[in-house]
Amino acid sequence: MSIQPGDRIPDATLNQLRDGVQAVSTRELFDGRKVVLFAVPGAFTPTCSEKHLPGFVERIDDFRARGVSVACLAVNDAFVMDAWGKSQNVPADLLMLADGNGAFVQALGLELDASAFGMGLRAKRFALYAEDGVVKQVFVEAPGEFRVSTAEHVLAAIGG
Repeated sequence: MSIQPGDRIPDATLNQLRDGVQAVSTRELFDGRKVVLFAVPGAFTPTCSEKHLPGFVERIDDFRARGVSVACLAVNDAFVMDAWGKSQNVPADLLMLADGNGAFVQALGLELDASAFGMGLRAKRFALYAEDGVVKQVFVEAPGEFRVSTAEHVLAAIGG
């Protein structure tokens, strides 16, 4: 079963590239903060690079104005996430997080088996909003869709 509103974000360790690979605990990321975490099936893939990540980059000021931190997650390594962030001109406060082995997306129940496409285990396309480590809203895309996890939809859902 996938994570639901009211559930606590599971304990996990993610990675980001900042002066080398740095571990980021989900407690450190979520506790005491408002956070939107959105996940993509893969860095540098078409919808992810042309729409999903750019939408959050374009709307980052709207999230900041609401006191909400934003993080992007993919089952890729920290080096790929960093290179993708640089190629997309991602601001430093939009975190580019790697779940290299997919353990976190599995703990969320939001993994995607993309083996048929030669991509192995990935994250479903989703966004979630949490306050102080507790999930308030979850937006999971149907296969092949890109509607409910967009920056615009998430902003409208969390209000201001």
